[in-house]
Amino acid sequence: MGRRGPAPKPTTLKKLEGNPGKRPLNKREPMPLSVRPACPQYLHPIAKKEWRRVVPELERLGILTVVDGTALETYCQAYANMVQAATFVNQHGMIFKTPQGCVQQLPQVAIFNKSALIVKAFCQEFGLTPSARGRMVVPGSEDDDKGMEALLEGGSTDWDIRKLEEVGDAPGGVTPDA
Repeated sequence: MGRRGPAPKPTTLKKLEGNPGKRPLNKREPMPLSVRPACPQYLHPIAKKEWRRVVPELERLGILTVVDGTALETYCQAYANMVQAATFVNQHGMIFKTPQGCVQQLPQVAIFNKSALIVKAFCQEFGLTPSARGRMVVPGSEDDDKGMEALLEGGSTDWDIRKLEEVGDAPGGVTPDA
């Protein structure tokens, strides 16, 4: 039997979103090396182009690791399949008549639909949809700037301890309430 509920989000994405649930972050989550996975040579040229487009952004966000290569490969190939199916459908239409005179949907329509679901799932998993980006807080955001200004003006140092606690680097287990 499968697990209940939605799959948990990686801690990196929760941090980028500002930990909206304010639940404790998993400090023992496995953290694979943030190394760019190699682009497989057998990918379709469209998939390779998509790999080259998306990998720099995933690296910039700090959410791409060496073990994400298979998921990224699946996304890129699904994207290529989606583009190829859409191109075919655009040229030939969505339906055809069988020799018996029945009207049927082209197989490329189903290929497009299944590939689009795979692409969408990857984008949601890696925080690449518009709604996911809207929930993310990128380091150096306005809130960070205000907290730093208060600290520099002689304000409380709770700000830096809270930020460290969020990323799991608070010294000696110090919490802002301590």
